[in-house]
Amino acid sequence: MTIRVLIADDQELVRTGFQMILDAQTDMEVVATAANGAEAVEHARRLRPDVCLLDIRMPKLDGLEATRLLAGPGVADPMRVVIVTTFDLDEYVYGALRAGATGFLLKDSGPTLLIEAIRAAAAGDALVSPSVTVRLLEHLAHPRPNGTRPPSEPLTEREMDVVRLVARGRTNQEVAAELFVSLSTVKTHLGSIQSKLGARNRVEIAAWAWESGVVS
Repeated sequence: MTIRVLIADDQELVRTGFQMILDAQTDMEVVATAANGAEAVEHARRLRPDVCLLDIRMPKLDGLEATRLLAGPGVADPMRVVIVTTFDLDEYVYGALRAGATGFLLKDSGPTLLIEAIRAAAAGDALVSPSVTVRLLEHLAHPRPNGTRPPSEPLTEREMDVVRLVARGRTNQEVAAELFVSLSTVKTHLGSIQSKLGARNRVEIAAWAWESGVVS
């Protein structure tokens, strides 16, 4: 299956570079590029790409608002959005995850992580690079003084084990290996955790864990 990708960035050099990398992959096709967030939303709604690769800082409509329009709460058929950001400057990443983004990567991550990010998003996996996940969540998600919204039902001890590993950036395969369970068992636990937390993906599970002080 070919993964159809939309690229949105206000820098032509970045758009061109990303497109060259992705079009060189046998399983990817760039179906549109956009120089601002408004164009990105228009193209995405018209073409329904499998993955939207959005910069945070764009004219007319920034990546945060574009993400909310394409994948945010209340969107009937949310798309898969991967945010591209500069770690030292973009304190908006956490907000982007809350707005519905399924992943993010740094602009200087290199071609391998870019490709990994898009394949992960297309497969329904939430995040890209575990190390990047942990660094950004540690940087941006501080425990809230009054705590977070409690789960609708208490998480089991094993579910809490899964939450801690997800918050540390482990993949499903790594979680399965560390807990000595099958991959399908991990997926079952994740489904139950998402339901109890009202989380749409593993990114929101990780965010809940950092905010609530489950991990530190």
